[in-house]
Amino acid sequence: MLFGNPFITMQGDTFIIMGSAIGAGLTMIAGIGPGIGQGMAAGKAAEAVGRSPRNNRHITMVMLLGQAVAQTSGILALVIALILMYGNPMVTMDGSIYVLTASAIGAGISMITGIGPGIGQGYAAGKGAEAVGKRPKHKALIIRTMLLGQAVAQTTGIYALIISLVLMFANPLLALV
Repeated sequence: MLFGNPFITMQGDTFIIMGSAIGAGLTMIAGIGPGIGQGMAAGKAAEAVGRSPRNNRHITMVMLLGQAVAQTSGILALVIALILMYGNPMVTMDGSIYVLTASAIGAGISMITGIGPGIGQGYAAGKGAEAVGKRPKHKALIIRTMLLGQAVAQTTGIYALIISLVLMFANPLLALV
């Protein structure tokens, strides 16, 4: 190669930090889900208010509650990105720099899973707001059902968080090096 391969002269920590930066950036892709889901919830709430303006307060409350839950996968992704940037335990670990670098990138990629829960929870929030617009007397039952469904929808985001934390703090792949 004309200019040489910069990765050959790079120190291990630098290579791992590069992977961490990429992983942190990839992690934040998970914000797409909550953004879409919260937008869906707002749209459904607007439709419900249009059909039932007298129930505006109830519909808005259900929408905001549902949107807050839909944001959780984005928050989990943010936690992983911040750990990768500010408290990355992999920089001081012994082992193959390639395994640690790939683990940092993998920790970020795994959090992309947050797209699904964000969209699903937002959809549930929108439908909850829509249902309250149609039947405001059943608001408590609708909210309870919506929150239960959103909690179940969050499980894949939690699985991704666990995989990211394992890759960063208890990496079983290092035993193979």
